Parts: sequence; structure tokens; C-alpha cells
Amino acid sequence: MWHVITDGPIKILKEITVVITTESTPKMVEKHRSEWTTEDKKKANLDNVSKDIIYKTLDKNKFVKIKTCSTTKEIWEKLTQLCEGNDQTKENKLIVAIQKFDNAKMKPGETLTEFDEQFSAIMIELNSLGKDYSNCEIALKVMRVLPGE
Repeated sequence: MWHVITDGPIKILKEITVVITTESTPKMVEKHRSEWTTEDKKKANLDNVSKDIIYKTLDKNKFVKIKTCSTTKEIWEKLTQLCEGNDQTKENKLIVAIQKFDNAKMKPGETLTEFDEQFSAIMIELNSLGKDYSNCEIALKVMRVLPGE
């Protein structure tokens, strides 16, 4: 089903056997709906099935933004743009995440578990934006932000 999302709806094709070609690859044309087999119908319906799955997972705000899309591929591209943004947006998100990492400090009265949750969230965000730190860099950062006691 993933190929329907990335490549678009499946076209049901048939090989033309009447035409003689000098090429070694057979000539393909789209089958008329009256010629479809049960398997062809299932393949052709994959776009509708995948749209239905996506529709069921979206909240009303996101659904309103994609309801005019006609294929699953269009929906996926629109959602990707909405959620990830363009290159400038991604760069801005990365800068903000790096600043969070640089400014991370353990607050007075904060437990080690609470700090670990906060710091892990920052690391997950950085990783999802393509920024990786070595274990040594992470360990040094944690050692610097822990209170003396």
C-alpha cells in the first residue's frame, strides 16, 4: 500500500499483442474498466483504502486542509508540507532545538528523572531534525548542567 502513497494510484495495464514492435519490451496500455479482473479491482481500490485510513487518523483541523486532495499521494505531500514545513522552517526548528540543547540546565528542586525526561525530549527533537551528537558530547553536556551536589 505504501507505493500508492509515494507513487500515486495504480494504473491497471495490459500488454498490446497485436502491434508488432522492434523493441524488446512489450507495449502497455491502460485496461478498460470492463476488462478488470477481481485482482485488478483490488489494486485500483488501494488508493481509496489508503485515503480512508489517513482520513480516520486526522483531526478536523488537518482534514479541512487536505479534503480537496484527490489522491493519497497528494494528501501525503500536503501533510508532509503542513507538518514538516519547507527548508527554511526546518532550519528554524533545528536552530531552536540546538538552542534548547545549549541552554538546558537542571532547575533547582528538579529531580534527576524530571531532568532526564526534559533532556531526552530535546535529544529526540534534535535527532528527528537530523542533528546527532556523540555520546561523549551528550555526557559532557549532562555533567556540566548537573548541580554540584
